Parts: sequence; structure tokens; C-alpha cells
Amino acid sequence: MESKKTSAKKSLVVYILRCNDNSLYTGLTNDIKKRLTAHNNGTGAKYTRSRLPVKLITVSGCMIRKEAMRLEIRIKRMPKDKKIAALTGIKRAH
Repeated sequence: MESKKTSAKKSLVVYILRCNDNSLYTGLTNDIKKRLTAHNNGTGAKYTRSRLPVKLITVSGCMIRKEAMRLEIRIKRMPKDKKIAALTGIKRAH
């Protein structure tokens, strides 16, 4: 059996941000508040640094790394108008 500490490290969420230029950014994290702060401080992803401020649009439910990475890749390949809908059906676990 895994300890709570070990399983917490494996628990990730996929999130979508709306940038100041109206573009969307998709990422994954195990601490959404910390990650959103990093993006808005210019220390998040290179993509968002020149598109500040960013706003959190949606967050998936918690999942293991493999699931989260697959979902992130799938969403990044989608057209912009379908990205947010892709996370709508995934319950948020917060």
C-alpha cells in the first residue's frame, strides 16, 4: 500500500488558462494555486510570460501522472473551441 505522501505526489490536475491575448494554455500540476501564482509572476511557462495576466478557466479532477499527461496532450492537439469542453465532463476534485 502507498502512503498518503506518495499518492499525493502522483495526484495531478490538468488546467487551462486564458492568457491576456485571449489564447489558451494547457498544463498539469500537483498544486494549482502555486502554479497559477508562478504563471502570473512570469516564472511559469515560457508561453505565458509574454501574455500576462492569465486567468484560470477550468481544472480537471485529480488523476495519476500517466492519465494527466495523456489528457494534457490530447487537449493540446484540439482546436481552441473544443479545449474547454474537453475538461467540462471531468469532475474537479477540490
